Amino acid sequence: MEELLARVCARTGLDAATAQTAIGHILSFLQKEGPQPQVGQLMAALPGSEDLAAQSDAGESSGGGGLMGMLGGMLGGGGVMALGQKLMSAGVPMGQMQPLGQELFAVGREKAGEDVMGPIVGSIPGLNQFV
Repeated sequence: MEELLARVCARTGLDAATAQTAIGHILSFLQKEGPQPQVGQLMAALPGSEDLAAQSDAGESSGGGGLMGMLGGMLGGGGVMALGQKLMSAGVPMGQMQPLGQELFAVGREKAGEDVMGPIVGSIPGLNQFV
């Protein structure tokens, strides 16, 4: 997990705490939205990922605020839009979401393989824009 965190910080310029929170949100999102066999393999390949995802879930509050919350609500409130809202709330600027996702998925491909990452990306509508 330290390697992933270091690479995300280097690529995005985010501080370690923000990057760690953001990675937790993404991993939690993948657990909820992605194909379970592949997401399980990804989590196993990234030691500490289960803890980060659990921390993200524990820190979630019900309901979102602001413009993104309203947009998410109008569009069904889920999926990649909801993830974007969580990342923005965690302090990730819009312009850093794609580099963050790209780096996380690059590490995922290195550790778990394309046969794990491909089905995850392919099964979640809109995710391919960020990876």
